[in-house]
Amino acid sequence: MLESPASMRFPLGQTISIANYIRRMKGQGKKRFPLVLMLEPLFACDLTCSGCGRIREYKEHASKMLTLEQCLAAVDDCGAQVVSICGGEPLLYPRIKELVEETLGRGRVVYLCTNGQSLEKKLPLLKPHKRFNINVHLDGLAATHDAVVERKGAFDKAVAGIVAAKKAGFSVCTNTTIYRQTDAGEIEALIDFLEGLSIDGMLISPGFDYSDVEDQSVFLTRSAIKEKFSILRRAGRGRKIWSTPLFLDFLAGKRDFECTPWGNVTYNYCGWKAPCYLITDGHHSTFEGFMKDVDWGKYGPGRDPRCKNCMCHCGFEPTVALTTTSNIRDALTMARWTIF
Repeated sequence: MLESPASMRFPLGQTISIANYIRRMKGQGKKRFPLVLMLEPLFACDLTCSGCGRIREYKEHASKMLTLEQCLAAVDDCGAQVVSICGGEPLLYPRIKELVEETLGRGRVVYLCTNGQSLEKKLPLLKPHKRFNINVHLDGLAATHDAVVERKGAFDKAVAGIVAAKKAGFSVCTNTTIYRQTDAGEIEALIDFLEGLSIDGMLISPGFDYSDVEDQSVFLTRSAIKEKFSILRRAGRGRKIWSTPLFLDFLAGKRDFECTPWGNVTYNYCGWKAPCYLITDGHHSTFEGFMKDVDWGKYGPGRDPRCKNCMCHCGFEPTVALTTTSNIRDALTMARWTIF
């Protein structure tokens, strides 16, 4: 079993490798560098979640996928220490085993983001590793989650995958998106349930109002996010929440952070997605051109109307990671939080 020390929220090696990467990039005088690569080897998925913009935005490319060589070239070109393999459903990718192993072999921290529907079946393809995390998406307890993903029994299948993965010695976390209809009490019950499964951690973030999603009523306004996360922030204290306390303070309206759109970069069959994981103004063929040519100052709340209600982790958690050390109080808060 590859367990974290009981006192550490994250595996120590992962924390050190990410901290060293940030220190190295700043030491080289780089003003902009990604912390996370969102790598989408394919768009195909075995679910049709009601709040998902991916299956709608890229529906004409649903059958297309990156080669293994293209995926690894993106990992090398980008240089981000964390690689989140997503999609689509990455377990449908024919070369997922090689992709995970080759990325880990490059010294990266890897998250495999899955809906869990084929996790139990595909688990024999994967091996536990000190820098490898399986991230299972769950948007509530059984009835709510099944309604969101539009498939009865999806929750139970994902949970079976979690149980099997933990039994096999994997680090397993979950990712929960909060929508307008999400009941804060149910999320607290979900936290209780998942801690009962000995889950390693939970990530929680508000949904983004994708323009490609027809039913916009599921998404939260900025004021509604603050109201809902004020409750969730209290409910999550002392629990296995991997969303940082400073980010949760931001969601609850206790702090204000600028968006760092280049903190989480996305690469898929169409290229480097600009400007961010959530908004598409175009795709770039090279990482260098993407970082150089995007007018980063145009984006974020107060600059682009599409960003008005956005408080998502992909834009604001990087800000927390990059600015924490500049404030002693924030640094101490993060240190206390890391020692769980």
